[in-house]
Amino acid sequence: MASGSGSGSGIPETDDYESLVSMTDVDHLKRIWRREKAAPEIFQFETALIDRIREQIQLMEETVDEFVESGVDPLTVSLYQMDLDRTQFLLRSYLRIRLQKIEKYMFHIVKSTDLFNRLSKQEKSFAERCCDDLKMHLEESILSRLPENYQSILQQSIISEETDMVPKPQLDVFVVCKTKYYLGHIQLEDMDDGNPDHSGNQRPLEEPFEMEPNVLYFVRYKPIKKFVEEGRIDLY
Repeated sequence: MASGSGSGSGIPETDDYESLVSMTDVDHLKRIWRREKAAPEIFQFETALIDRIREQIQLMEETVDEFVESGVDPLTVSLYQMDLDRTQFLLRSYLRIRLQKIEKYMFHIVKSTDLFNRLSKQEKSFAERCCDDLKMHLEESILSRLPENYQSILQQSIISEETDMVPKPQLDVFVVCKTKYYLGHIQLEDMDDGNPDHSGNQRPLEEPFEMEPNVLYFVRYKPIKKFVEEGRIDLY
């Protein structure tokens, strides 16, 4: 489902690069904050960007303090304070959302090398500590009292072939997204083996989906996951 209008021609990569370069660090922070907030899974921690943002926040705090002490016009001070508050909100919300995902999917993240390497050094320590604490708590309070076959924190029983007790992100959720490119040949549906048609045959793949530039779409996250990770599709 789409809303808005857009042209059928793609935007050259050089134009998109220049657009990204012209963005401020706060604009980049807002972009990754929206992505982290809208997506079901956790993304790569933006270490360099976050370090710069923290330095900018410190500089802005010092500037506001200097303005107040030197008697600068209150309206000017309030404008600087508004920028400071906005940046602090975005940074805190970005970090909080990531911590919430880590708490919710801690075992899934820790056992996946790819996902674990997306975390910052502090987040890795937090995830491992959460896993250890929860495992210890469950073993002491519940699991040690169950039959041996049911004492796993990751599986319902020792005969389970998968870690069926580990919460995982649901990648099939719908998200609102937009791209600056023309993107074609996006396959929104997989072959549905478990839900055949009336004749008992597998339902055929749907026609590839196309995304026009600067148009909002409401689609499943999983088919566009690759484009989101590459930065070619933004989430809202």
